[in-house]
Amino acid sequence: MTTVFITIPWFHPAYRAGGPVQSIANMVNELAEGYEFYIFCGNTDLNNIYLENIKTGQWIPYNDHTKVWYSVPYKRSEILLQQMEKTCPDFVYITGLFSWHFNIVPLLFGKFTSAIVSVRGMLHPGALAQKKIKKQLFLQLFKLTRKHKKLIFHATDKIEKLHIENVFGQERMISVAGNFPRLLQPSCKLTKQAGLLKLVSLALISPMKNHLLVLQALATCTATVQYEIYGPVKDMEYWQQCLQQIKKLPANIQVKYHADVTPEQVVQVLHHSEVFILPSRSENFGHAIIEALSAGLPVITSEYTPWNNLAAQRAGINVSTGEGALAIAINQFADMNEAIFAQYRNGAIAYAHHAIDMEAVKSQYRQMFANAAGV
Repeated sequence: MTTVFITIPWFHPAYRAGGPVQSIANMVNELAEGYEFYIFCGNTDLNNIYLENIKTGQWIPYNDHTKVWYSVPYKRSEILLQQMEKTCPDFVYITGLFSWHFNIVPLLFGKFTSAIVSVRGMLHPGALAQKKIKKQLFLQLFKLTRKHKKLIFHATDKIEKLHIENVFGQERMISVAGNFPRLLQPSCKLTKQAGLLKLVSLALISPMKNHLLVLQALATCTATVQYEIYGPVKDMEYWQQCLQQIKKLPANIQVKYHADVTPEQVVQVLHHSEVFILPSRSENFGHAIIEALSAGLPVITSEYTPWNNLAAQRAGINVSTGEGALAIAINQFADMNEAIFAQYRNGAIAYAHHAIDMEAVKSQYRQMFANAAGV
């Protein structure tokens, strides 16, 4: 039995932080044999929303081979280091880079024989551009400690591997292992009226996700579009810009904001929509994108996600991050009748299932974990 100690700021029932939470949940659910997981996380969701119906300050069963410690802020770092030492894991799996308690403290002060750092898209140039000075300062100081030379870095694809090499050097130990996705059942309904489009986004509201660009593109669309936005506001100043743009939209564009949606509600939301849109500036994986594709929604997204060549497979459209290209893509889907749109719906489902090889992903993780444990 290989024991893994995982540090992450948020974990189920938290969901507002998006991809990393879902990635870890999927990982511990899929790797059921041969592993024992200890997940140390906070007792809040994104924006310091307290989690309900949890017990703090003790190990709580999550599944048959996973326990979770929901930590209160008081002495959080001290308790994390104590529990890391007490559980005596074969290795530590650190999710992220820039959280003081859950990334920096274990990296600098944790006592472990081996550690994996999963960067989760945080070294993408677009991500590093956000709060640039603070991130550059930490990375420079961290490299001075030389601790990065003893770590295994987890990249979810070859592109992220290059991002790690650009920051920490090509001689670093890097394992490539894709994320475990959640594939959804497609909707059985279905009619698509030409000239009308039901558009949806599920994501944190921040500049990285480019909601404002979508709203700007909609201002030039001639079709009738119903755009539903789901997701917590991470950047309030950015959201205020979005609200101002919504006020300027013509009568043929209707926008509704619904704030949070739980993982259990995602399927219902997608089944009431036709096209998923998220032209992200960068996307390490994009759980919402692959979930939308599997649910039968063609996707309009940027060229900066793992989900490319969508148009060739009639699964969606990858666009440059300019409002003109985005408006053309939106109008293209709005103009489709049911017969043409059905081809894209089927293409989206096929794309999702061909893109994911669950057994191959499991094999990648087992190899990475074996390297970390020295097996």
